[in-house]
Amino acid sequence: MFRPRALQELQANRARLSAKSAVVGFDGFVDTIVTPVGLRRGQGEDFSPISTLTEFGQRIVAAAGKSTNIELFPRMDKLGGNGPIMANALLATGARVTYIGALGQPQVHPVFADLAAKARTFSICDAAHTTAVECTDGKIMLGQMKCLDEITYARICAVMGESTFHAELAAADLVSLINWTMVPNMTAILVELVERVLPKLPAHDCIFFFDLCDPEKRSVEDLRAALAAMAKFAQFGRVTLGLNLKEAQQVYVALGFDAVGEDEASLRKMAADIRAKLALTTVVVHPRECAACATADGTWCVPGPYTTKPLITTGAGDHFNAGFSTGQLLGLSPEACLAIGVCTSGHYVRTAQSPSLADLETFLANWR
Repeated sequence: MFRPRALQELQANRARLSAKSAVVGFDGFVDTIVTPVGLRRGQGEDFSPISTLTEFGQRIVAAAGKSTNIELFPRMDKLGGNGPIMANALLATGARVTYIGALGQPQVHPVFADLAAKARTFSICDAAHTTAVECTDGKIMLGQMKCLDEITYARICAVMGESTFHAELAAADLVSLINWTMVPNMTAILVELVERVLPKLPAHDCIFFFDLCDPEKRSVEDLRAALAAMAKFAQFGRVTLGLNLKEAQQVYVALGFDAVGEDEASLRKMAADIRAKLALTTVVVHPRECAACATADGTWCVPGPYTTKPLITTGAGDHFNAGFSTGQLLGLSPEACLAIGVCTSGHYVRTAQSPSLADLETFLANWR
């Protein structure tokens, strides 16, 4: 079974992580988690929620030509954005993290205070805001993110100092640049890095991790340009592209492949074909129920500890990314990296807390 093997690999290599460092960027959101109200009986939480996205959608469609009022009951404000969530999860495992992104101006927003206390942080601009409407079968993220237009290579260098930025990249074991979809200038930043910055830095073993983060609203041409830019990082290290199921399907078609199913064989095929087409080191595809990956040596797939009653779902994919990257930093096998990824996500959705390595060992040992 893969779980005992993954647990053994984790226990044998976990001491390596304290010496590893990561640079993560560039987004940043204040997430307000809300529950849509279906029928209110009294004040506070005395209501029946709109429990599914189907029901939520039907309520909206029924208002066409009329109007409607949907109450969104606030559950919490929390640190958000793919980058900050992944950075927080990496910190929980014991890695050293530098975070560069939209954390607030002129002061860091309070939701990022804990991140700023534990990581080296550089805030580029105001944080964006997301209202996350969570239902039992999924979520809708309603974002206000105009401030992310300010994230450019020039702005990063103005805030950090160009030499400091380059030094952070040169020292990093993991460089994770994510949320391409919502950072309009991300492709330009990637091109700047591969054409002007990385060729000047000392060669070292570095993992580059990319996550598109739901590219549906971007054009196919923009998506292809971003993928081409990400592929060029292979000159300077090992490149991993992380994709959820929807993203994998979009990328697969954008690269010219015919759509395939959602079974295990199809997941393996998508991962393998995307990896070969872009000449990447690793491609990961992670639906909610399992995760698959491909390298030049083959493909792997592991089931996930899926729960029908998660405490939280916003950030689950970012925790998977952090877990998978942690496995890579520790030098674990692809199968073990997948196992660490699904367990990191599984622990998080059950507890709303990012797991430590000890938590992951316990989860692996007790997962049934």
